[in-house]
Amino acid sequence: MSQVLKLVAAVVNELHDLLDAIATRLGSPLDDKQLHFLVFGLFGLALFVAVDAVFQRLARWSITALSFLYSFTLLAILALSVEVQQHLTGRGAMDFSDLMAGVWGFTALAGVFILVRQVAAWLRKRHGRR
Repeated sequence: MSQVLKLVAAVVNELHDLLDAIATRLGSPLDDKQLHFLVFGLFGLALFVAVDAVFQRLARWSITALSFLYSFTLLAILALSVEVQQHLTGRGAMDFSDLMAGVWGFTALAGVFILVRQVAAWLRKRHGRR
């Protein structure tokens, strides 16, 4: 897990240096904060447009799908945060398999919950109750 984070950090640092070099070479008057504003703004907008398109389609199918994706994303971020915290404090081993176990645990239990809810809805409909 530590190696994965170091690799991600190295890639981010290289991209940062590349964008900074391009801006400098083009004679851009923007400082680092302004470049962050633009890069994150543009990346965030592109991500928003893509996510919005996917969520619009999912919403036609099921709000539960949106709820699952949102919960899954937050849980993955929380699991990663816990692993990083363990590494920084030395209280526990930072391990990618721990992160995956937590995410799979959520996925399995959410799947069971959704299945039980669907079966209950089917039974209510079959017996004429809403």
